Amino acid sequence: MGGLIGLYGLLQIPGIDTPDLTFGEQVALTWDNLGIMQYPLAACVVVGLIVIVWKFFDLVGKSSSTKKTLREVEGLLAERRLREALEVCANSTSPAARILHSGLERHEEGTDRVMKAIENQGLIELSKLESGLVVLATLTNIAPLLGFLGTVIGMIVAFQSIEAAGEVEATLVAGGIKIALTTTAAGLVIAIPVSIAHNYFVSRIDSLVIDMEESAQKMVDAIASIEAA
Repeated sequence: MGGLIGLYGLLQIPGIDTPDLTFGEQVALTWDNLGIMQYPLAACVVVGLIVIVWKFFDLVGKSSSTKKTLREVEGLLAERRLREALEVCANSTSPAARILHSGLERHEEGTDRVMKAIENQGLIELSKLESGLVVLATLTNIAPLLGFLGTVIGMIVAFQSIEAAGEVEATLVAGGIKIALTTTAAGLVIAIPVSIAHNYFVSRIDSLVIDMEESAQKMVDAIASIEAA
């Protein structure tokens, strides 16, 4: 919404004197121009910010703990110390640790059972990593729709003013059109950064999943090597 307010300040018609508003006054004016779509759009902003901040720190923490766990486990597996690797996974709360732990628990049952356990636990951890993304995807779709709804409502108000007055005057329709354009811009301003955040989180999760898959494959190879020996 701050970008919308800044854009409002840039789109002044040359040659026409406009009130020199402070930032707070511009915020209040933009808020008033949203009409009845004020609270739905504000809810989108609040929910989006909460989910983005939570998801960012959640993924940063899980990524850091996962890389640390993978380094320790890969080193132990290279030395064929399966028991120590299992203890490291049991003491860690990272997604990779839970996946590797499920496989190491069944290392005596053969590589097929290990792979099956890894796949099952991997699906569970992936669903946990993707939690919250559906909210961002929903906001990406809903915010522009709310803006378009505000546009339709604003145009209805404008035409109702014309109908009531029985004549077309700029001052009659200006209010409705202003609400229409402001709500559309607000919906897009909300949806664009939320969409960028959503795609960023998806890429981070994909990178994390690739690291876990590579580590899981190394674990399976190490178990197969031990069995062959």
